Amino acid sequence: MAETAHTRFTFDTTFDQTGGVFATPRPKRSFTAEEVEVISQASRAEGEHAALASIAQRQADALAEIAHACGQALPKLAEVAHLHRVGSAELALACARAIAAEALDRFPEAPVRAALEALAREIEAAPRLAVTADAELAQGLQAVLEETAQASGYPGAVTVRVDANLAPHAFTLDFGDGSASFDPVAATERVTQALHAALASEGLHAEPLIPGSES
Repeated sequence: MAETAHTRFTFDTTFDQTGGVFATPRPKRSFTAEEVEVISQASRAEGEHAALASIAQRQADALAEIAHACGQALPKLAEVAHLHRVGSAELALACARAIAAEALDRFPEAPVRAALEALAREIEAAPRLAVTADAELAQGLQAVLEETAQASGYPGAVTVRVDANLAPHAFTLDFGDGSASFDPVAATERVTQALHAALASEGLHAEPLIPGSES
């Protein structure tokens, strides 16, 4: 029977003469130039990867902060844009009032003439057309109306009446089967109310300031 070879028992710990314990120094390993280069490249790659990961995280954090800031700013921007639209609309309305007032002062008979021409079909069978206006507008209106009626083919009689209760440049056309009236103050108020209603309905949901920014 063959005997099994036994490995000699060794100690990694060495005792000195005084009973102290010290570890046996391990032999130093030497690396070749190729191994050093491989280790160096691996270390650089690991460092670059860690640096890129850190940069990417910082970019993600920065983008998140920007998105948060934009989310807080956009509602305020929409409110400012709405106020700007309201202000622009009010300015346009004020300019329109000034232009309309100047036009009425220069051509006071123009609205009556336009109304008579627009209602030519409705009044052509009426035997009489009565126009009621304020005292200032009524002056010289008879000749203008008769000329306009004749040009539109209206054969009936045209009379002008004065109503001191009417606002300046306001008038009423009465042709028996119907009537039509114009009051620049009331017309302006209707336009103003319609504009304010449209702006209120639009609110903060108007078209974006920059096309395509709503997506």
